Amino acid sequence: MRTPWPSRAGDLVLRRPQPSELDDLLALRNDPACNRFMMRTHVEPETFRREWLSPGDGDHSCVAALDGRVVAIGFLEVEDGMGQPGMPRGTQGSIGYLVSPGHWGRGVASALVGGLLTAAFDHLGLRRVTAGCNADNHASARVLEKSGMRREQHGVEDSWHADLGWVDGYTYALLAREWRAR
Repeated sequence: MRTPWPSRAGDLVLRRPQPSELDDLLALRNDPACNRFMMRTHVEPETFRREWLSPGDGDHSCVAALDGRVVAIGFLEVEDGMGQPGMPRGTQGSIGYLVSPGHWGRGVASALVGGLLTAAFDHLGLRRVTAGCNADNHASARVLEKSGMRREQHGVEDSWHADLGWVDGYTYALLAREWRAR
């Protein structure tokens, strides 16, 4: 599957990271302020580096650079949707994002989500894209709703978080036909 990167999303450049940026990305990924609502609050350095240097076929993750400096990480994974045997493969995607605390509230997450959705629907031809967030992460829920995604599920105490205990989660989705109709 071809990569949708590099591309632009507002003032952001979405691209694959350079190997020299991996230590900074790891620091961002393991930053406790960023990870407050993440289910995986810490990633192992070697695993993280290996996954970025050799992504799987369906992994279209990227970094978001603003004025040449990486300010966020975007995750886009192509998946098989649910269905009966023989159904089309690789028709669905899931997205996520992590923004540097110094860039919260500046529209970076909204631009990044828009870029991930553009990549998913316009470049990769996906049929459906989902995203999830902790129900207490009101900023993330607003970003997903502003992007046009609809809340499909409110899971009550559906996930265990080591610091927060049992937490509620939201699942959002958008279909390609809804994306095109916007």
